[in-house]
Amino acid sequence: MAADSSNADSDVVFPVKFTHRLRFTADVLGADQSVLQQVLETGEDTKPAMQFWVDEAVAAANPDLKQRILAFCAANADRLRHPGNIQLVDGGEAVKNDIHIIERMLKCFNHADLDRRSYVIVIGGGAVLDAVGFAAAIAHRGIRLVRIPTTTLAQADSGVGVKNSVNLFQKKNWVGTFAVPWAVLNDRQLLNTLSDRDFVCGFSEAVKVSLLKDAEFFHRIHAAATQIPQRQEACWPIIEESARWHLKHITEGGDAFEMLEARPLDFGHWSAHKLEAMTDFDLRHGEAVAIGLAIDVTYSNMVYGLPHDQAEQIMDCLAQMGLLLDHPVLSRTDELFRGLEEFRQHLGGRLTLTMLESIGRPIDVHTVDHEIMKRAIELVVERVKHTVN
Repeated sequence: MAADSSNADSDVVFPVKFTHRLRFTADVLGADQSVLQQVLETGEDTKPAMQFWVDEAVAAANPDLKQRILAFCAANADRLRHPGNIQLVDGGEAVKNDIHIIERMLKCFNHADLDRRSYVIVIGGGAVLDAVGFAAAIAHRGIRLVRIPTTTLAQADSGVGVKNSVNLFQKKNWVGTFAVPWAVLNDRQLLNTLSDRDFVCGFSEAVKVSLLKDAEFFHRIHAAATQIPQRQEACWPIIEESARWHLKHITEGGDAFEMLEARPLDFGHWSAHKLEAMTDFDLRHGEAVAIGLAIDVTYSNMVYGLPHDQAEQIMDCLAQMGLLLDHPVLSRTDELFRGLEEFRQHLGGRLTLTMLESIGRPIDVHTVDHEIMKRAIELVVERVKHTVN
């Protein structure tokens, strides 16, 4: 008699195919607008909608931006429709700290009759990309998102990623989704009005990925470190290479949606995320990451054998770029260490941090010696004070 298989369990592993489109432009709404045109695909009998969302600070710094967007829309009116107005949103962490802004975004999508083949085109810094991207990911279970990052931080790192989020319960990125963007366009012209502070701090993520992936890349960053605050030509290949390394990790690393316990691209971030919250987001994300890298590099030197000369090279690189590696809240170590548990909860499972055995050789660790970590923080602060004095 044949066995009854009607109640048999089934565990089926299946792949899902995505395409990640990364482009680099010099003037995406000017001489290079054909690049944006080409990623906005249309069907034979369809005329998809495109809705633009712009970081208010970016719009203010670029008075002609709205007119350039409208000119682009008019030039493509035969194949794409542009319902409603250009939408402006607060830039910086403010847009992620008020979850009610998401409802406003969804209302705008609905009012414009956007569907799953429409395009939400967002121009702004990483926080704006995160928030608008989250709204786009949950509307209709996903509207096509085109990111045009306007900060070095977003162009070198987060803008290329597959994560969208807002903050809740005083916790960074507590609400969010994984969603592959339809396209990412890193435009050089849109960085021109970025403040010096924001221009420099984005390069901390380039340092991070180089420490994880490629020692030669790190040494090229170190050699160019003093040129970065002056925005010299050496900046642009660093941003591009950082973006490509992040893309390579996401698309070839086997864990695009962070289902495994390790999260190597968040090297230095367990403390960075907590430091942002502890300073009421006075610290920029890139600045907090620089401090987080300094702490974990020092800890790696003390515990995991990262050679002292390599640790010094890393600290010197960050300092030469003009990133201050100290903040008064570092003295509140008990509060800072709560960031370890928040970091663990964010991924789930056991605590897993990335540390370095050497530049280009990361390792996963699951415990932290709080006393040694406190000493690592003290050494970072002492080094900054010695350098300043």
